[in-house]
Amino acid sequence: MDFLASSVFKIFAVALLACTLQAQQPAKPQTAAKPDLGAITDGVYRNSAFGFTYKPVFGWVDRTREMRDDSDQDSSADSTGSKKSILLLAVFERPPESPGDSVNSAVVVAAEEVASYPGLRSPEQYFGPLTEVIKSKGLTVVNEPYEFRVGETELIRGDFSKPLGNLTMHQSTLVIIDKGYVVSFTFIGGSEDEVDQIIEGLKFATKAAIAPHK
Repeated sequence: MDFLASSVFKIFAVALLACTLQAQQPAKPQTAAKPDLGAITDGVYRNSAFGFTYKPVFGWVDRTREMRDDSDQDSSADSTGSKKSILLLAVFERPPESPGDSVNSAVVVAAEEVASYPGLRSPEQYFGPLTEVIKSKGLTVVNEPYEFRVGETELIRGDFSKPLGNLTMHQSTLVIIDKGYVVSFTFIGGSEDEVDQIIEGLKFATKAAIAPHK
């Protein structure tokens, strides 16, 4: 169904938009070191900067490069010319432009400089502006932000949903703060169970490697 594929793709863009929000107040001129972008090798995405890996479902489509190029064109730079938001990974069950009669499950991982948010000290605070944007796109909050562990690593998770005709799109976003960046992991699926299964592909090296920003 063409309308469904189009709707899912537009709604999925909420994840990227949420990861490129800019604070209303001007940030101090402080730029975090640009992190490793990571890459998919042997079917697994690896990122050494933030100490995590993600294994997409076999056969999923990698659109990271294309969406990163689009994001670079649309995002603004600070006074030093440094981009504030970085797309790390974007994979889909099927190409976003392809029609289908089911929710196009997907995973997006992005990093945004903490300096973009004056006063931001915890992942919970990030869910304020994030939830605002998501709700403005018609999604509803299923679960307010709560602690969620992946192995030894503690993240903050928020759950959302939106009807799509006879279907319901489910979205969960996990957030950590590390090395001067807010790192968000957004998972989209056709059911809560599917989202949980997709999240299982996320692994962290050690708790120490991804300690919260102080």
